[in-house]
Amino acid sequence: MAIDVLVVDDQPLLRMAFTMVLEAQEDMAAVGEADNGEAAVRLTERLRPDVVLMDVRMPGMDGIEATRLIAERCPDTRVLILTTFDLDEYAFAGLRAGASGFLLKNALPAELLGAIRAVAAGDAVVAPRVTRRLLETFAHRLPNHAAVGGVEDARLSSLTARERGVLVEVARGLSNAEIAARLQLSDATIKTHVSRILGKLGVRDRVQAVVFAYETHLVRPL
Repeated sequence: MAIDVLVVDDQPLLRMAFTMVLEAQEDMAAVGEADNGEAAVRLTERLRPDVVLMDVRMPGMDGIEATRLIAERCPDTRVLILTTFDLDEYAFAGLRAGASGFLLKNALPAELLGAIRAVAAGDAVVAPRVTRRLLETFAHRLPNHAAVGGVEDARLSSLTARERGVLVEVARGLSNAEIAARLQLSDATIKTHVSRILGKLGVRDRVQAVVFAYETHLVRPL
C-alpha cells in the first residue's frame, strides 16, 4: 500500500517540489498540501495521512503547535519536522511536541524518501546521538516532570530496574547492539526491553522515550 503524505510548507515552490518527488515514487502518494498549521491539523484529521512533512516557521499557527495537536488527535499519523539546522530550537520543540524526527530542508531526495519510509514504518529518523546532542543543548529549558508533589512519575515507576537501565543507555545515544554489548545481553533481549519501555511510557518511538528520560531527569546533560 502507498504511504500517504501531507506536505505542509508556506512556500508554494517547496510544496510543489516535495509533491513532485513524492508522486514519482510507486510506494508514495501526496494526498494534500497545507500552507499553515491550522490547515495542516484540519487536513490531517480529514485525510489521516501516514506521514506529515511539517515546516515550522509559518504564519498563524506554527508547525510546533500543529505537531502537538496532530500527535494528540491523530496518533497513527507520524510527523517529520523540516528544519534548517540540526541543532535548531524548532527541531527540539518539534520533538517535544510529538514529532518522530526531523530532517534538514537541504536533504537529498533519497534522504527525504528514506526518512518518510522509516517514519511510516514506525521508526524514528533522528540518529540517537543527534537527539542526545539536541536535547543536551536545550535541556535547561525542559520542565522537571520527575515528580509531582514528591511522588515519582508513575510511568517511570512502572519500569523495572533493567528497563530503566536500558532507557538510560537509549537516552545516551546507544544503538540496540551497543546496549546489548554493554549489558552483556542479546540484541533480541534489548529489542524486547525497548518495546516494553515504549509501551509502559505510552510513547511512539525512541525519540519520545529519550525526551521522557530527560524530562524526568533520569538522564541529565553532561
